[in-house]
Amino acid sequence: MNKMKKTNGIIMQARMQAYRMIAAFQLGMPERLRDQKGQGTTEYAILVGVLVVIAIIAIVAFKDKIQVLWDNITNAINSLS
Repeated sequence: MNKMKKTNGIIMQARMQAYRMIAAFQLGMPERLRDQKGQGTTEYAILVGVLVVIAIIAIVAFKDKIQVLWDNITNAINSLS
């Protein structure tokens, strides 16, 4: 019986320590959630990178049409003078 009380006591101590750790983690959570400045910057960097890749793909895919459009604009500007 005495051995069982010791075991229960050890289990209770472990539970209490776990509860204290969880409580400490939860109390620190709002601070962690507020401190996400770097995350936003990273997301914007990824977004800009994806947009650059899309722009490059579009330019390569429509290269001939863009060249014709650019030539027409150049000719129209040159004809003004």
